[in-house]
Amino acid sequence: MAIDHINLSRIDLNLLVAFDALMAERSVTKAATRVGLGQSAMSHNLARLRRLFDDELLTRSAEGMQPTPRALALVDPVRIVLANIESLVNRPEDFDPRTAERVFRVGLPDSVEVLVGPKLLAHVCAEAPGIRFRFYSTDERRILDELDADHIDLGIGIGTFPEGQIHHKRRVLATDSYLCMFNADKVDLKLPISLEDYVRLPHILTSLRRGERGVVDDVLEKLGLSRKIAVVTPRFVAVPMLVASSPVITTMHARLARYFAKELGLTLSPPPIELPVLTTSLLWHASYDSDPGHIWLRNTIVKVSQEAEADLTG
Repeated sequence: MAIDHINLSRIDLNLLVAFDALMAERSVTKAATRVGLGQSAMSHNLARLRRLFDDELLTRSAEGMQPTPRALALVDPVRIVLANIESLVNRPEDFDPRTAERVFRVGLPDSVEVLVGPKLLAHVCAEAPGIRFRFYSTDERRILDELDADHIDLGIGIGTFPEGQIHHKRRVLATDSYLCMFNADKVDLKLPISLEDYVRLPHILTSLRRGERGVVDDVLEKLGLSRKIAVVTPRFVAVPMLVASSPVITTMHARLARYFAKELGLTLSPPPIELPVLTTSLLWHASYDSDPGHIWLRNTIVKVSQEAEADLTG
């Protein structure tokens, strides 16, 4: 694509830095602090941006500064441009995990944190002592929005995320099936569990949504069946303790079920119904695609995830 050098030379590319800060902060004062400018200088930059894009970009409301539709459409292209410029001037060898000092913000459900977190922390403590993490609880409904708002550097979510846009990058981290888990001392069952026993017993359901319905209920409904839900919890880590204490059953991700069963002496069985394959995905914004530190993080998470899987199945 031909570049109009004369026209482009008239544009102060620092304005794109100001735009990115303004969209992230939705405040002239906070955006000025973010890039190390005075408030008046940032106000001047906003005025220049409005002329450049022929749009108000930010308008005042009762809730504070709100972006216009034009501004929202510019957020991702501008971030990608800035990231590409940064990758051009930063050499890949500038990131050395043995000496790097950096904080990575990772959004993930507690189920993934249990499986991957311990291996990731042990690896980083040994190989990259200056790297720190901030884990944030998130789920498949919010994770793409968190990436777009730059609230997290990387997301790990359950699903294939078909609603993702071109600037949402995805890499399959793992695939999984389901297993039933129960306390054999509390529940008298013959293995493998029958469909009759499966619908007879009360269930523990893990769900972040309102209501008492999950993927199991969708499959049972097609068979003209239903189950009784004893407890709905948003926390995977609470489920094994609930199962261990009562005559109930749960259906959860096989890797997680194997981990908890091993730790708490619980019993596992294949479900008596056919459930879809689970996919765990790494997700990130395209603006971090060429970031050497981010590339290291993604590769490291893939590595430790494979090690965790080997430990559970080996």
